[in-house]
Amino acid sequence: MDFGNVGLVVAGLVVGFIVGMTGVGGGSLMTPILLWFGINPATAVGTDLLYAAITKSGGVLVHAKNRNIDWAITGWLTLGSVPAVGLTLWFLSSLDGSPDAMNAVIKQALGFVLFATALAILFKKRLLQFAHDRAGGHYNPSGSRLNVLTVITGLVLGTMVALTSIGAGALGTVALFILYPFLVTKRLVGTEIAHAVPLTLVAGLGHASMGNMDWHILGFLLIGSLPGIYLGSHLSGRISDELLRPCLAVMLALIGFKLAF
Repeated sequence: MDFGNVGLVVAGLVVGFIVGMTGVGGGSLMTPILLWFGINPATAVGTDLLYAAITKSGGVLVHAKNRNIDWAITGWLTLGSVPAVGLTLWFLSSLDGSPDAMNAVIKQALGFVLFATALAILFKKRLLQFAHDRAGGHYNPSGSRLNVLTVITGLVLGTMVALTSIGAGALGTVALFILYPFLVTKRLVGTEIAHAVPLTLVAGLGHASMGNMDWHILGFLLIGSLPGIYLGSHLSGRISDELLRPCLAVMLALIGFKLAF
């Protein structure tokens, strides 16, 4: 195993550890790391999407067993996200004759979505308080209007994820908290993960069909991430969330700013 492969295993270990400890979406961390390794943006996004689909599959099984998934919400989200993935991949395939143009679009989108993710992480408590305040008042979302809003949310998430591999985690969870303030946290988290797996799988396979995939890199990332997630999950709560989240948010904001501008 050469130095580059060792670096990929270590990257998987570190990202898996942070995800297990904080719950922050792996894409917002892994994709910038792959760019730092010199991997072109399109390949970084495609590889990270399948990485996310595989690593989150285990979470779906656990949440399904514990009945922490609202399959109706997952269905409405998927109704918006999967067609959005298809349209976004079609747009990217139209740029296939110009790899530089495709990478430029993905890099620009990465910057803005990373910045938005940083804000979502930094202000998560305020956003959750906003959802809580709505739940305590006369706000009672239901019926077709809520379903339409959920489909639109899925559409936005699908577009972001297909372009950047980022958004299904931090942004998706916050969006669900705002739309469904009456649902308990564990069901919202389980629902977000259940939606993220088919979303990242479809988007990842689409990128793979376009050649935006490196199976070699994916394998070494998984070697590191699986024990990393296990260790991070067991150490969750040992390090103050008040310290970790601002540090992660600042790091993502700086990376996003650099990529976008």
